[in-house]
Amino acid sequence: MEFKTMYEAILEEHRKVYESLNQQGLREFIDTVKAHERIFLIGVGREGLATRAFAMRLMHMGKEIHWIWDDTTPGIQKGDLVIATLGDGQIGHINYVCERAKEAGAYIYVVTGSPSGRTAKEVADAVFFLPAAVYRGADDVVPSMQPMGNLFEQCLLITFDMIVMTIVEETPELSFEKMSCRHRNVE
Repeated sequence: MEFKTMYEAILEEHRKVYESLNQQGLREFIDTVKAHERIFLIGVGREGLATRAFAMRLMHMGKEIHWIWDDTTPGIQKGDLVIATLGDGQIGHINYVCERAKEAGAYIYVVTGSPSGRTAKEVADAVFFLPAAVYRGADDVVPSMQPMGNLFEQCLLITFDMIVMTIVEETPELSFEKMSCRHRNVE
């Protein structure tokens, strides 16, 4: 396949995902993120990388952010927000972490391309559905010519970036300049 044909097909997939995205669900997710100062995030693989990039930007906004797998992550407490990215909605060890966090009193928000998955259905307090093809997904989503969960992973990174931009735009005390002051300065 020609490169131009390939990128046009991929861009068309992205367009279909964003046109299918439930705007009310997106708004609820944004409002929940805005309402919490202490946020824990978890994800694995390529979707975990997109989630970790989101964690970094939330930290740049001044929120207290913890990546579940870091050795310096403190205990989760009542009132904390846990954002778990599970493409297929039911990754075993992430499900386990979400169950323990819920027992500790955290609010569990699952971001997924498959809301019929076990964690999304049985553990999550809320679900943000990104309707893009995921690896081993079982729900009605935008199909993809790309392998495995590429479409979900790509749209996840872009969506998280747009969420950060939206929060900054809606929050008078935030700006991209203020965020850059929190960027790591030991590089």
